[in-house]
Amino acid sequence: MASASVVVVGVGEAEKEEHNNKLILYSYWRSSCSFRVRIALNFKGLKYDYKPVNLLKGEQSHPEFLQLNPVGFVPVLVDGPAVISDSFAIIMYLEDKYPQHPLLPTDIHKRAINFQAVSIVSSSIQPLQNLNLLKYIEGKVGPDEKLPWVQSVIRKGFTALEKLLKEHTGRYATGDEVFMADIFLAPQLHTAVKRFNIDMNDFPTLSRLHDTYYEVPAFREALPENQPDAAG
Repeated sequence: MASASVVVVGVGEAEKEEHNNKLILYSYWRSSCSFRVRIALNFKGLKYDYKPVNLLKGEQSHPEFLQLNPVGFVPVLVDGPAVISDSFAIIMYLEDKYPQHPLLPTDIHKRAINFQAVSIVSSSIQPLQNLNLLKYIEGKVGPDEKLPWVQSVIRKGFTALEKLLKEHTGRYATGDEVFMADIFLAPQLHTAVKRFNIDMNDFPTLSRLHDTYYEVPAFREALPENQPDAAG
């Protein structure tokens, strides 16, 4: 993996050392995977430098970025010599290295529920609505098929989440504290409502959580529209 020094250009040695001590997040404002990591960083109280990667302009395929993540996806987190890609790996890294505000409960059953919710979002919903797949559907099937496809994927995942969380929610997904399930749910709910016009009436638990997340500063600060590269 590339070291953090690859992103330091035109600064003196003192500035390099200070820069390398900072977390650096390569992110795209509209990426729900990047959104998750921003929330986790906010909850941990961690400051970071934001490096935008414009997916619509193909910047994720530039050689400089591929040195950081050969797969060409955001987000990527650089922490000194450590370069971590994939939002779940990044969040687990943050959980292990920065123990303040734990994102996993100590109760083993609650941990399992969190991991199940995380898996549904990150494996059964988000990959099936990402930019590359939607472009493929548009090219091979037609532009009118993109929205019905996404809506069917999200509704199937939300049905499973509604059933999973119904008996475990408190103020948040698995109790009265924010945990990892919330960090994955919030961006997916935001995307479903704002971009893909999902009717939340069939998902009362998720709908309530969606409203609650907007009351939390760490979530609000991580919203796509609040990022420096957000489109006007």
